Amino acid sequence: MSSLFVRTLREDPADAEVASHKLLVRAGYIRRAAPGIYSWLPLGLKVLGKVEQIVREEMDAIGAQEVHFPALLPKEPYEATGRWVEYGPNIFRLQDRKSADYLLAPTHEEMFTLLVKDLYSSYKDLPLALYQIQTKYRDEARPRAGLIRGREFIMKDAYSFDVDDAGLDRSYDLQRQAYQRIFARLGLEHVIVKAMSGAMGGSRSEEFLHPTPIGEDTFVRSPGGYTANVEAVTTPVPDPIPFDGLPAAEVLDTPDSQTIETLVDAANRLHPREDRPWEAADTLKNVVLALVHPDGLREIIAVGLPGDREVDLKRLQAGVEPAEVQPATEDDLKGRTELVKGYIGPAVLGPNGAPRTLDDAGRVTAGAMRYLLDPRVVPGTAWVTGADADGKHVFNLVAGRDFTADGTIEAAEVRAGDPAPDGSGPLELARGIEIGHIFALGRKYAQALDLKVLDANGKAVVVTMGSYGIGITRALAALAEANNDEHGLVWPMQVAPAHVHVLATGKDQQVFEVAERLSRELEAAGVEVLYDDRPKVSAGVKFADAELLGVPLSVVVGRSLADGVVEVRTRATGEREEIAPELAVARARELVDAALAG
Repeated sequence: MSSLFVRTLREDPADAEVASHKLLVRAGYIRRAAPGIYSWLPLGLKVLGKVEQIVREEMDAIGAQEVHFPALLPKEPYEATGRWVEYGPNIFRLQDRKSADYLLAPTHEEMFTLLVKDLYSSYKDLPLALYQIQTKYRDEARPRAGLIRGREFIMKDAYSFDVDDAGLDRSYDLQRQAYQRIFARLGLEHVIVKAMSGAMGGSRSEEFLHPTPIGEDTFVRSPGGYTANVEAVTTPVPDPIPFDGLPAAEVLDTPDSQTIETLVDAANRLHPREDRPWEAADTLKNVVLALVHPDGLREIIAVGLPGDREVDLKRLQAGVEPAEVQPATEDDLKGRTELVKGYIGPAVLGPNGAPRTLDDAGRVTAGAMRYLLDPRVVPGTAWVTGADADGKHVFNLVAGRDFTADGTIEAAEVRAGDPAPDGSGPLELARGIEIGHIFALGRKYAQALDLKVLDANGKAVVVTMGSYGIGITRALAALAEANNDEHGLVWPMQVAPAHVHVLATGKDQQVFEVAERLSRELEAAGVEVLYDDRPKVSAGVKFADAELLGVPLSVVVGRSLADGVVEVRTRATGEREEIAPELAVARARELVDAALAG
């Protein structure tokens, strides 16, 4: 410790919001270089290296082979797959002195695909799995929580290459099982949830989430075992209702009712019905939003959903990627006199409104905006909704009879108690940190980059691929988030920067001699040691630093040495054991082995 490059802090950094960020900085594992960008100090690198080693061992065990790509990449491969544009402002772009375009890689699908294309051409070369552990870059608009959402981060990304879909299924399952072993070895609780493929594409996608209240991802689970990221939850769709016998739509006065709450109040006060009171769930609200497409086109759309639900922008975003969802502005609504704020109804939206002009991608550039409905709004359902006139709403407006839409979209919030899509019970909501994500990519990238091999019949076939990522730095942050107390970090043995922290407390020269001898003997026994040999530092400071740094075991050599004992402390439980110095090495070795085996 007297020569270790570390400086512990007693106060939390001003910009830190979560425990992992506070403690990793205070304990001298990382230092902030810029928003979302961190330097790694010696202790931090030791933990990072151990996380990486566990990942490497499990990747190697399933036959994956490690490669390493540059982080600085040319534009052309990403242009070929469309992602140069699709990523929008989320990637770092730059030019060299010759004005050639480059990017700092956010992910490496294109490079892996081109490498295999360059070297392999036959079905006999497959299946193949390659992986790397590499620094990635994304221009996060709001980096936060230290390592959990950064602009520079370390990932393990692996890719499988197979001749057919059956091979892809086998490769996907191998990676999935390896991920379960990795997180079990790291001691990270995890939940595997159905996820959206998003801009990555593919037919199947699952996330590995570490449950924690500070997680940015919301996921659901049911008593029957259904799990999904909230973005991937599908709404159980009701059966259509016959139109026969349904009352005609009727426009009624509803003054001063621009919100769902005031509308329900006005409906019950001015237009009560006999069977039951009007509720928010009887209303259809139409929310106007903007989609910013990667090519810069700003398209205005409307989403219709039951009035007792709010729009979940993350769910909507997942349904319209690669476009970005933004609130509609006053400028967006200029000239759209048909939209009466607080009273917007289906009559002026989508196929029900003014004739439209579409571009080649099917986006509306003039006329009535695109109109997308919540899946619950099935034909035959009757609604109270805007009549496109100030102070008026239309009652008994029936979907499929009185209005239609351009399609459906999952944009409404998911609530606790909602039914699971598979019928396995009511949903429970929880939060988590995404620590892994696996995709069955299929042929998207191989097709775009012309990766083909000759099959057994000599016919050229497009290779099918899988993509499998683990956030190394995120996993480390999740470990710190899950393993700490009011005094500092509490590392699991398998990732700790050292197994044993030897503390020489006191001024007696014999204390330092015994502590140094025990450190050497522990190292000779294969135990990793951090030795606090600082001669002019008080015992109180040494104990505080030891608790902050979070090494799993401590051997304290101090005043009790005069009684012929040293103290072995377990950081996680606070247990203390006095033992003769000559027995301390064997005891520490025993505790280390038990922790590593467990």
